[in-house]
Amino acid sequence: MKLSIIVPCFNEGEGLKEFHQALKKVLETVNTENEILYINDGSTDNTQAVLKEITASDPEAFYMTFSRNFGKEAAVYAGICNVTGEYTAVMDADMQDPPEMLVKMLEILKQGEYDCVAARREDRTGEPPVRSWFARKFYQVFNYISDIKIPDGSRDFRVMTRQMTEAVAAMAEANRFSKGIFEWVGFRTYYIPYENRNRQKGSTKWSFRKLFSYGVGGIIGFSEAPLSFVSWFGILMTAVAVVMLLFVIVRKLIFGDPVAGWASTICVIIFIGGLQLFCLGIIGQYVARIFTETKNRPHYIASESNLKDARMIR
Repeated sequence: MKLSIIVPCFNEGEGLKEFHQALKKVLETVNTENEILYINDGSTDNTQAVLKEITASDPEAFYMTFSRNFGKEAAVYAGICNVTGEYTAVMDADMQDPPEMLVKMLEILKQGEYDCVAARREDRTGEPPVRSWFARKFYQVFNYISDIKIPDGSRDFRVMTRQMTEAVAAMAEANRFSKGIFEWVGFRTYYIPYENRNRQKGSTKWSFRKLFSYGVGGIIGFSEAPLSFVSWFGILMTAVAVVMLLFVIVRKLIFGDPVAGWASTICVIIFIGGLQLFCLGIIGQYVARIFTETKNRPHYIASESNLKDARMIR
């Protein structure tokens, strides 16, 4: 049995050796043939040099380096398209995904009842309170308006069967949201709860702005509810406008008193105009993603790799 491990890396040179040592120590306890594929997502630090050093001394380790930073989603996709193991694992290199959990994950998968075993954080210790609050609200909103459900605290850290890996690889959409894709393809998933771990070295690459944009992209990619909201809101505002127009006409005909209030009228116009722009913005987000998909550009372009028969462009 072969286990392929995908590790996206962006400026992780500081703690990469420590991660690799911890991972290899765990892999010594499992009876598998191993393949560790590091995806260097256009790092600007010494990640590339460290990866070359690691792969030169470990025949089970390989690397692929992007021509620029394409993002973590592209890195995960590149790994999924290039691994060959019966089981595929996806994990981060910052030690927030405990390598020792791989042992239990594999044990559950070998039983044959599940096609995927994923990690789910029980708490968000160490995170800023505001960020944690928005994260929880994201899962609540997403699960309410989407046909698929993502457990709160779920991570990309998981181990999948070959069948599920190929299904995920077949999802070639440009605007990728892995958590949603993992759920959309179906298959039976078992979630292992664990206590949150802080990054060991370096700093997070996910700012609040990036996370917010990522979350919005996930909602748009897996739900049509925002478009339905725009449609129903338009119908509601049309009905309100008709009622108000009838009110003005009746008041003029019966009482001969035109409705006064220029300032309040302007406020209403500005308010409605703002709502219209907001609705157009929602529609624009969907149109922008259609535009991205129709361009059919590669998800990633790799400039270097020591992996045999590597797919350098996909």
